Amino acid sequence: MNSFYLFKILKNKSSQLSSIIFLLLVSSLIFLTSCSEDVESYTGAEPVATPDSLIVNEFGIEAAGLIEFKGKVKKNETLTDLLLPYKIYLPQIQKIASTSKDIFDVRKIIPGKAYTAYVTKDSLRQLKYFVYENNPLDYTVIDLTDTIKIVKKSKPVVTVEKQLVGVIETSLYETMMDLGASIQLALKLSEVYQWQIDFYGIQSGDYFKVIFDQDYVDGKFFRVGKIKAAYFNHRGTGYYGFHFEQSNKADYFDEEGNSLQKQFLKAPLKFSRISSRYSGRRFHPILKRYRPHRGIDYAAPRGTPVSAVGDGRVIEKRYSKSAGYFLKVRHNGTYTSGYLHLSRYGKGIRKGSMVKQGDVIGYVGSTGLSTGPHLDFRFRKHGSLVNYLNLKFPSSHPVDKEHIEEFERLKNIMYARLSMLAFPYEQKEMANLN
Repeated sequence: MNSFYLFKILKNKSSQLSSIIFLLLVSSLIFLTSCSEDVESYTGAEPVATPDSLIVNEFGIEAAGLIEFKGKVKKNETLTDLLLPYKIYLPQIQKIASTSKDIFDVRKIIPGKAYTAYVTKDSLRQLKYFVYENNPLDYTVIDLTDTIKIVKKSKPVVTVEKQLVGVIETSLYETMMDLGASIQLALKLSEVYQWQIDFYGIQSGDYFKVIFDQDYVDGKFFRVGKIKAAYFNHRGTGYYGFHFEQSNKADYFDEEGNSLQKQFLKAPLKFSRISSRYSGRRFHPILKRYRPHRGIDYAAPRGTPVSAVGDGRVIEKRYSKSAGYFLKVRHNGTYTSGYLHLSRYGKGIRKGSMVKQGDVIGYVGSTGLSTGPHLDFRFRKHGSLVNYLNLKFPSSHPVDKEHIEEFERLKNIMYARLSMLAFPYEQKEMANLN
């Protein structure tokens, strides 16, 4: 080939390559400039007016001279996706991830969570702070003003005392919903009385009153706090519960200073129902014949957590044709509990494991000879199966003698306040307390 023509071809190709490189550089410059000028078009975040007089904002950031962009994490977005439009590139993002590893796992950015970016008002639009809201209370601040700093903080919590009275028609859960209260209150109340009241046996006409704390963040409901005092009348029997702290440990006590906590829970499940009681003669739905049923069946949705009714050691964990996946827990030299037809076991549960009262040891299922999801709960005393619902267990540690006077003062105050919440038909009953 003629050298002249070869030179011309190479020159043309070189010119085309230079043109392509030039166009790419221009495109990149346009992209970065537009990102700095119109970040919201790439992130979905919206700018919020920040008065120059604002010294410290809701996240404790000196926001004067900064523009605030608020947004929410979209599906499949990562921290890289959120920071790139603000001209924070991979080397710096990797450094952020490394710096934050003991504070916040950047891989756990969750869709729907709120974030706020603070950029300078000049044409560079430099990112100075990036705030990720882990939940309504906690947030993580990525500070880029100098060296990279990662800080996890919490918003102020405002605690307001509340009080509530209610009469149960169907269930504690539905009563709370009807009263406009949080389901958290139902759960907390059931935890206070989990040793006294069988919440599977709640009946119409049971009633309660409760004095409790409720926490707010940014003026919005966040959670139900401490229950200070409560009264629950179940099947005609009244139960008091007073929150009291002694020796740096808080507990609930009755009007006589006895702990509400018993050696064993009233039941291994929360918010379910007894579908079959302990019986000497029950028609078996699968075997189609009458036989003793030495346990209690709790009907509950598949996957409902099953709790150990007391401290102990797992002495058996296996599968059998009749019981399905099951566990046995020895609590002491007298008592042993059994949990049958589980769908799976709790995390870390194995033969020989030590468990604490309330630990999740398994989940409701329908394995073995079973017609539907339920827990068959068995309880043995000195090796013999007994009716758990008929057993009465002693209370745990009562109020210490050196704290009795302090407890009596608190109890009398809270009792008087509970009395003010009394229903008309129980005035007489409560008057007989003293």
